[in-house]
Amino acid sequence: MPVFKLLRHDFPASIVVFLIAIPLSLGIAAASGAPLLAGLVAAVVGGIVAGALSGAPLQVSGPAAGLTVIVAGTIVEFGFAGTAAIVAVAGLMQILLGITRLGRAALALSPAVVHGMLAGIGLVIALSQIHVVLGGAPQSSAWANLRDLPGQIVGHHGVSVMLGTLTIALMLIWPRLVKTTLLPAALIAVVAATVVAAALGADVERVDLPAEPLSELTLARWPDAPLREITVAVITIALVASVESLLSAVAVDRMHDGPRANLNRELIAQGTANAVSGTLGGLPVTGVIVRSSTNVAAGARTRASAILHGVWIAGFVLVCAAWLEMIPMAALAAVLVLVGLRLVSLAQIRTYARHRELPIYLITAVGVTATDLLTGVGLGMATAVLFMLWRLARCEIWTTQPASGTWLVSITGTLAFIASERLTRRLAALPPAQYVELELHLDYLDHGAYETIRDWQESYTRAGGQVHISEINDSWFHRAASDGLGIGKRIPRLLGSWSRWQGADRDRQDAMTVGIQEFERSVAPLVRPELADLAHTGQAPDQLFITCADSRLVPNLITGSGPGDLFCVRNIGNIVPPKGAPDTSVSAAIEYAINVLGITTITVCGHSGCSAVRALTSGALAADSALGRWLAQSGVHFQDPADEEACCIANVTQQLANLRTHPAVSAAVAAGRLNLTGMYFDLAQARMYAVDPDLRLHHPIST
Repeated sequence: MPVFKLLRHDFPASIVVFLIAIPLSLGIAAASGAPLLAGLVAAVVGGIVAGALSGAPLQVSGPAAGLTVIVAGTIVEFGFAGTAAIVAVAGLMQILLGITRLGRAALALSPAVVHGMLAGIGLVIALSQIHVVLGGAPQSSAWANLRDLPGQIVGHHGVSVMLGTLTIALMLIWPRLVKTTLLPAALIAVVAATVVAAALGADVERVDLPAEPLSELTLARWPDAPLREITVAVITIALVASVESLLSAVAVDRMHDGPRANLNRELIAQGTANAVSGTLGGLPVTGVIVRSSTNVAAGARTRASAILHGVWIAGFVLVCAAWLEMIPMAALAAVLVLVGLRLVSLAQIRTYARHRELPIYLITAVGVTATDLLTGVGLGMATAVLFMLWRLARCEIWTTQPASGTWLVSITGTLAFIASERLTRRLAALPPAQYVELELHLDYLDHGAYETIRDWQESYTRAGGQVHISEINDSWFHRAASDGLGIGKRIPRLLGSWSRWQGADRDRQDAMTVGIQEFERSVAPLVRPELADLAHTGQAPDQLFITCADSRLVPNLITGSGPGDLFCVRNIGNIVPPKGAPDTSVSAAIEYAINVLGITTITVCGHSGCSAVRALTSGALAADSALGRWLAQSGVHFQDPADEEACCIANVTQQLANLRTHPAVSAAVAAGRLNLTGMYFDLAQARMYAVDPDLRLHHPIST
């Protein structure tokens, strides 16, 4: 680790994180009902142990508000020493999850459930700590805190409410007045409230730490409780701490350009920190987004910042504990009120409303607030599953009548048997004896829905109507008609010929019109931005692609190219007449490509089953015909006319030789500005081969 980077970036960043971690760690411990020292122990262990082992170097770990409700309930049930033991075992479970490479599996939980859970926890924290701000004591449940809040508000509050109000006001106003991260709002607010309390000589409850912290640690002790209840507590803390840490690591990754997080290693680091923290009598440790984002914003570059912040906390507790004991508890409670409310993110609510997942978020949040964490998360997960099933089984049906008189029925999404009743109703509403185009944009079609369409098609046709079924994304219906539903490969419409996707009964003269309509409806919206840009900037292709006019050969398809990539010349037999030949159209295209477009490669591409090559080898064409005179310009001579593939390759080789007779080509090749290549496309195999013009051999482009 370069000393310069440490001194310039990580050292000052660690000071900033240390300053914000002190009040948050004390406040979280107080809100959890744990000894205040437990919050500081977790902050030290999270900084040093998790920081040293972390798979996300810029993430800062410590006690987290998201676990406050869980820890509070665990302390009530098992006592703090028992809770510390549960935290240690939860850490071992996290290590096991990391070793078995299940780090990313924790991210499979719906984000709406996770953020709803945090929002519910935030509301529980805020409702309990507002009572402390008002000079009272929190109740045992969110409902009880909400019920007693009006009476607490109208009661006598003394100096506590003033100190709490001052703390909240400064936390809200300070970031608007001072933009530097070196003076965190939480630190300034707590220091100001402490100074005011000291100046007034206020008789308020303050932070109480042991005189000898190291000798007063509450070490872990196995709780005297049923194993089933202990196991539930271990799993709950391990899973919630893991999910919160991994989500924080992913979020931190988006804030910087350094190395990406190794989530399995991060899980092992968090587990090790929890095992140590629990053993020493500390709170659970997680990656914390507030401290981590502050760390990144303060300019941290390596894990040294997180480690040093833990060192500073340890030193401060051992040397300056008396300063901490001056802090009013009302000020720490006020910090927690804002921290809790900020877990309810309006930006996330808007996002989930836009993505139609707000009910999942709200049900989870309300469930956690009104009942308990496990019940709330369970309700949220059940809601998420129901939404997923609803979306999987959902389809959209549109019916329109174009000016031509043809009825168009378009079905999009997943068409399953549960939609059969709605589909039957919509199809029955069509007027009889009409021409109906049934257009399927389906991700899936089950057999029940297939039978619904088939039965309607048969009855509608018997009544004098006509039905044509076309499929856009896949061939579910046609595979079902062939008793192959659920098997087969996807054949996108744009890769098939008109006859395949329009149907054999389609009027061939109308095929191009239908194809153009399909392009303008389905493809044009996708390519319009790129074509508009090309229309503005002009063409600048790198390739001149000379190939046969055979209708089975589609240059952009077989080369995977798009608009603006290929400057194409197509003719019968992919022929390049040599210099001085009667036909100059190909010569003009070559000169334009080299001198005007500045292309760097000319490719001559032949193909299997070429009718022009067959005509040349058979000699059946009349010399005085236009086709005969054109093919005569090829200049190709065949060693073995019976070997059709060798003849096609020989034709490519000869056309490359003809290219070199053109002055523009020879000059560009000599100057190193132009490459000439030959290719051969096997239609049956749908595979491209490179042609060696010297040996007249070919080899696959891809292996």
